[in-house]
Amino acid sequence: MKRTSLYSHPAVRLIFTSLISLLGGIVFTLLHIPLPWLLGPMTFILIGTRFVRTIQPSWPRQLRDSALIVLGYSIGLSFTVETLHQMGHQLPTMVMATMLLLLFCVLMAWIITKVSGLPFPTVLMGSIPGGLTQIVVLAEETKGIDLTVVTFLQVSRLLMIIFCVPAIVFSPLLGADGAGSAAAEAMGGISARWGDMDASILLFAVICVAAALLANKIRFPSAFLLGPMISTAALHLSSVSSPALPMEVLDAAQYLVGTYVGLLLKPEQLKNKARIITLALLSGLTLIVGSLGLSMLLTKLHDVSPATSFLSLAPGGMDQMGIIANEINADISIVTVYQIFRTWFIYFAVPPLLRMTFRALERRQQRQKTS
Repeated sequence: MKRTSLYSHPAVRLIFTSLISLLGGIVFTLLHIPLPWLLGPMTFILIGTRFVRTIQPSWPRQLRDSALIVLGYSIGLSFTVETLHQMGHQLPTMVMATMLLLLFCVLMAWIITKVSGLPFPTVLMGSIPGGLTQIVVLAEETKGIDLTVVTFLQVSRLLMIIFCVPAIVFSPLLGADGAGSAAAEAMGGISARWGDMDASILLFAVICVAAALLANKIRFPSAFLLGPMISTAALHLSSVSSPALPMEVLDAAQYLVGTYVGLLLKPEQLKNKARIITLALLSGLTLIVGSLGLSMLLTKLHDVSPATSFLSLAPGGMDQMGIIANEINADISIVTVYQIFRTWFIYFAVPPLLRMTFRALERRQQRQKTS
């Protein structure tokens, strides 16, 4: 009885979960796998908790919410006057590319629904090319969504992007972009050294926490991410000095989120596992191919290289695509503004559109039942 009581103690469960996640981050870092502190904890939690049954893992949601505040602040810093100018110049193209990509995702979700028999709202949310963290948070806040399927589809797509996009960019199909750009500063505000920190970070910490709590109180979507992001972007654009965070802080935030998402992954709850896994891989590959096709259209409309246009439209996050763009000397400002625009569009336009769509589907199903 004592052993059982000890293993079920909240502190023991939390330490157990923390150690597994920490090991995952260290191993993925040593193996030089992209996003090690997001994917490492996620992977090790997924595998480790299925081998060790004695202790049930535990990860309070407050830890994830704290990490979202940090990530929201960091993303808000990437919004500069230069990115606004770039957005204004290429706004029609960005709207067109984003809408075409989302319509492509809707079509793909409809096909998967017909083949797999899964609910369309769940598949659609799993197919939206937003950030993994943001979509999972949105799925948690939406009724009637199978969170396991959404997370699985999003993680499968993220893994394919991490391995396929670099392979495509460095292949003879696109090749490295030698144009270069002084706009590499667009990514410069995201991370910094510890010595660059100053006391103003405390003020921003208070502002971001207050913005997150206020957004959560008024039931704002993805409140702990969007609240700090909007407040930071507004202050940053108002020429208020906004200190960047050290990379170790961003890694810690990804560690907290990766652990939380890893616990959401429950493949044993998936029905027809083989079919869903196959469809997830095929949908991820199809989305990458579709993005490649749209990038070719972008090169015809604007004077950008194939590698820059592909990274701008690839369905990954701004940080991952920005890192790859920096490696191949692509135009980071173009990549950044396209990724930011799609991210913000998904944050603000997609949630209400999804809710309207889901309500319309519910009314239609109710009419079919009564008729």
